[in-house]
Amino acid sequence: MQAIYNDRLLQDGLLVIDKPGRDDLAPQPPQSSQQTASDRPSVRLLSSHDVVARVRTWSRQRRIGHTGTLDPMASGLLLLCLGKATRLVEFYQHQRKRYRAVIVLGAATDTDDATGRVIDTAPIPVLTPAAIERTLASFLGDVEQQAPLYAAIKQQGETLYRRARRGEAVTAPVRTVTFYALNLVEFTPPARISVDIECSAGAYIRSLARDLGRALGSAAYLQALRRTRIGEFTIEEAHSLSAVEQACREGRLSDLLLPVGERLPLPSHRLDDETLRRLGHGQVVLLAGEACDPERRLAVARDAQNRLIGIIRRLDETALNGGWRWKAEKWLE
Repeated sequence: MQAIYNDRLLQDGLLVIDKPGRDDLAPQPPQSSQQTASDRPSVRLLSSHDVVARVRTWSRQRRIGHTGTLDPMASGLLLLCLGKATRLVEFYQHQRKRYRAVIVLGAATDTDDATGRVIDTAPIPVLTPAAIERTLASFLGDVEQQAPLYAAIKQQGETLYRRARRGEAVTAPVRTVTFYALNLVEFTPPARISVDIECSAGAYIRSLARDLGRALGSAAYLQALRRTRIGEFTIEEAHSLSAVEQACREGRLSDLLLPVGERLPLPSHRLDDETLRRLGHGQVVLLAGEACDPERRLAVARDAQNRLIGIIRRLDETALNGGWRWKAEKWLE
């Protein structure tokens, strides 16, 4: 354990993890409406928080956060920020995501996935791949999506799923999400549909499965889900939990970490030491460069060695005196 403790000094960076999920287990149907909680299989599925807790224990790095939740049943890409990188979590959270989803028609569950209890069944119409593709296309672009009842969204200071499990009457919020691509991978008649999805942050694939079933004239739930991409991070570069644990035991977790600010989806400005000093002291500076994130006017400030020093915000819509005013938004150094 001493080697793990020594390696802690190097634990600033990003850790790309391949989280295990239900699709790594033998497929099981949803629980019938007659079954009680005690009748359900006792398979332990890991939440995103569970993954963070394990890495925290193995590494002894207390400052760890993730950039976007994966449901316990889902597998795939989970991006963790360690040490100084935790200050950048919010800037990684809004990236596009890609998934491979397996959707089953003919039944609806209370959780909208295969871990829940069947609350409705419906006949399945005769479908063709072309008909499914047309229906998928109707979900492209901006859509109003109602979150699942069993979700981590907070209402009245408490998560929806806790209130739902107590039997309280809750209404899941509706919000605008975007689907950029919905590609049918495989249709196994009569009920199994595999889809590749590219969507905005905040989109619920469980809700998409539920809504797709209704649009096809039936009911549906999400059988399996795997996240394959977050922004520019791909599943091919992800590490298994066992590999992370082994690296921690051997005191080489730093070998698995990507640099702080790696592939941050913001333009960069390389600045001299004096400008960085002024920004770090909260002063407004005038820069010739205007490049920034169009929505939030944010950019990355780097030093002469191209190290990420902080996040800066452009204050002006138009140039003033031949430049733009900038101020530090988040400072790491």
